[in-house]
Amino acid sequence: MRIAHVLLTQRFAGTERHVLELAAAQAEAGHEVTLVLRRKAARRATDAIACRVDRRVGVVLVPDWLARWPAVPMARRALRRLAPDVAHAHLGSACRALRGLDADCLRVATLHIGYFAEQHAHLDGLVAIAPWQLPTIPGPLRERSVQIDNWTLPRPAAAGARDRIRAQLGVGEREFLFGALGRVETEKGMDLLLDAFQTARPPDARLAIVGQGGAWEALRRRAEADVAMPGFVARPEDWMAAFDCFVSPAREEPFGLVLLEAMQSGLPVLATATAGASHLGGLIGRPLLPPGDGAALAQALSRVAAERPPRRDYPLDGYRVEAKAEEVERYYLALRARTLA
Repeated sequence: MRIAHVLLTQRFAGTERHVLELAAAQAEAGHEVTLVLRRKAARRATDAIACRVDRRVGVVLVPDWLARWPAVPMARRALRRLAPDVAHAHLGSACRALRGLDADCLRVATLHIGYFAEQHAHLDGLVAIAPWQLPTIPGPLRERSVQIDNWTLPRPAAAGARDRIRAQLGVGEREFLFGALGRVETEKGMDLLLDAFQTARPPDARLAIVGQGGAWEALRRRAEADVAMPGFVARPEDWMAAFDCFVSPAREEPFGLVLLEAMQSGLPVLATATAGASHLGGLIGRPLLPPGDGAALAQALSRVAAERPPRRDYPLDGYRVEAKAEEVERYYLALRARTLA
């Protein structure tokens, strides 16, 4: 099949990792895969997207200047030139780019956040990443949609990464390092984590909040000097190796790819009961906390710091990209037979 993924964001994060890994797995399976990106996604920056694309995946860059949504019509024009069998959109602007494509092109999108009529109602089908999303899709479109879990890949940390990063942060050998990793935005709850940690102040414990976002500057001003906030990092697996416990303090989390990444590293996980974490609760194996409850989070941090739970192996064989890419391919074929017959 000729498959075109459309992703019109600028910076590399969880959704972008999902798209690039799916595209690479589809190319590995023998499909002709192209990724349509905004030109800004190819800029010289540590969080750029284009430099991370698998060499077997084609890349088309579209302009993103002047008009309010300039990348949308330019992406649509690029798709018409590519004439794919499947156009697969990721997030809002990309979904809008699929509007009005020729009838012989299957138009689908992944619900990385949730269902929004303006973005998704005109599409042929949707891929939900968590079961809670399916009931939010209107009936006729829901019948043409599917739920396929997110995935993770084994990514060994670099040799010596744990000792190097902990030395860089000044974390002592006997100190317990709590870590959070993700976008620093309101919905991710990093402010709640900072306040809870600075309230609880567990003995012999430190905190690192890794990631960048719109709330980073304000959070950095509130953080005490011994709280590490390095911003975006190119190798999150190295930081996972440095942590002793992973914390997800999110107010909202549709799935929580980073939860799988933490479990891939064997970390004990402390998470709020978002929709995504609740879906993975059986794997996490630790009671989930009420979202937005700073007092409960502070108590949990103190409890975990006292317990110092060890790393462990999680049963993640069902969350591998190869199996999930096969599920996506079967969905394309079934939906194409149903929609384009």
